[in-house]
Amino acid sequence: MRSEEAFYMHCRAAYLAVFRSSLTNIASKQQLCRALQQAGRNPSHATLSKYWTSTTSKLNFDDFCEILKCEKKTEEAELLRAFKKMDVNGDGYISHSELEKALTNSGEKMTTEEVNAIFSLLDVNKDGKLDYAEFCRLLVSTVERCQMALLERLEANAKLKRQNFGSQSYSPPKSSMSSSAAAASQAAATLPHRSSSRPSSARSRRSSLSNPITMTSSSTKTSKVQEPSGLQEWHHSDVKGCFFLEDDGSISSLQYQLHIPQTTNVYLTILPLSLSHRPDKPSSWMTVDTALFVTSAGETKEDSTFVCFTESKDKEKYVWRGELNAGTYYLLPFTSGCKIKKKSKKNLSIKPVELVYRTDTGELDLTTELREVLSDIFEVIDMDGNGLLSLEEYNFFELRTSGEKCDKDAWAVCKENFDMRKNQLTRQGFMELNLMEATEKDGDPSDLWVTLEAMGYNRMLELVDACPFQIDVHCEGTQPSIQPLSLDSGPKLLNQALQKSITTRTGAKALRGQDNIFIYTYRGEHRISSLIANKTNQKVTVHVNNEQSRNCCSSRGMSVFAVEVPARTKMVCQHVLPINDRQDWTYSCVETILPCT
Repeated sequence: MRSEEAFYMHCRAAYLAVFRSSLTNIASKQQLCRALQQAGRNPSHATLSKYWTSTTSKLNFDDFCEILKCEKKTEEAELLRAFKKMDVNGDGYISHSELEKALTNSGEKMTTEEVNAIFSLLDVNKDGKLDYAEFCRLLVSTVERCQMALLERLEANAKLKRQNFGSQSYSPPKSSMSSSAAAASQAAATLPHRSSSRPSSARSRRSSLSNPITMTSSSTKTSKVQEPSGLQEWHHSDVKGCFFLEDDGSISSLQYQLHIPQTTNVYLTILPLSLSHRPDKPSSWMTVDTALFVTSAGETKEDSTFVCFTESKDKEKYVWRGELNAGTYYLLPFTSGCKIKKKSKKNLSIKPVELVYRTDTGELDLTTELREVLSDIFEVIDMDGNGLLSLEEYNFFELRTSGEKCDKDAWAVCKENFDMRKNQLTRQGFMELNLMEATEKDGDPSDLWVTLEAMGYNRMLELVDACPFQIDVHCEGTQPSIQPLSLDSGPKLLNQALQKSITTRTGAKALRGQDNIFIYTYRGEHRISSLIANKTNQKVTVHVNNEQSRNCCSSRGMSVFAVEVPARTKMVCQHVLPINDRQDWTYSCVETILPCT
């Protein structure tokens, strides 16, 4: 069995030891812990909290596979090293007192009762000593046997093997681990884990579809949509915004409301916003793909219908040109996720950049580095570009960084203490406000770091988890107006518009041997997107293999993966962009379904 297939089978076996189907979501930190233990991991509280944060409500099977990619199994040698640190006299044994001292005084401290319970399980001979070398060997072999048992159960159940990751008739065991293995999992939970790459899935090829598409490099292309002549004479409105990469890997941004008083020709653009202070060193996010989807704003958000999107590209700008009727529209910013992804936390030992310091007179002040970053943040949240922050603009920033709004009374207090003009906060006033926060904490930068990280900065003050952008709307015969919004239904509206943009621009192709499962493959000027339509009355799992593609990157972050599509549902499968857009690229995808019986 290929290593990638073996990995995927182990993921599936571990997941199905806890849940009936991998369409079932992980709903709690405790469930995540159980699933990871079934996969042979020993998650500490810190590890669990890294993946299950205060904002997490659920994780799916793909998330679980991603976690297993990062959290490697604990090996026997690692366990031995951990136990040897507790073995004070080096005799190969650990006494109850040595174990209790280690587990109650350092790391993630346990209670004496927890230590007693663990020791009673591990002290097989009841002589008050633990032969930890023998125990480590038994633990590793027990975990391996448990995992083999899970795989054998999966292989032996022919119906389960054929179906989509699970069966409603399949009753998973409460736990496949022995009591001693489970106890040792808890005791060894502070061990470090090394990263491993996520292998891809491989499955039956009974029903597959290949879509080879060769795309030419962007250097040989000219935009199909030309800038209108005399554009400088058109009415113009613009607004700024930012894509934020969230902890769960999703991408969020504000939405916008566009009002056009009368029917007119429109030229619409969106592009990444450079914050570089050096012309020879552009901002790192300028290669991030952007798009703007336009939907009509009906009486209710459910009435919103897809109108158009910025399908063409002119250098860094993504553009659309056409006629829009008089009315109100939603502007929904989009990026595929191919060029903005969560990066692994490397170089954690590097000392963070200093944010505050004391002057010669002993007063606190912001460092030059922090002032530059705060100036860039001001540039991004000054959405109308007038050099001032209105209460509305400031509140979008506050909601992002603290989850709370500033009311009018608090704004009046700001007016008394910080530099303002026309009841709006100046750049200097924004600096003064942040300095006050640092001063109130007597120089403790913790709150400043919360703000910076929420805005996408790392501890070296590099913008790594965000991409600022600018939207420009030009109208030939009337003055457009744009208003920022934060729609609860924004992600749903964007997904609907995205799906519509794919299905209306390409034909559906049925998977071979399947009459009611279709693939839509949209081929744009600079992006390929695929969508799966499941018109059956049962969920299906489609395995996607991009391994024959060349010079491509997928929004999924891997070349082989699985997509689970519920009954009678459409789902975007992936977006694909060139890694190097100055070279030709080939998209060659094989979609394979694991059919139900």
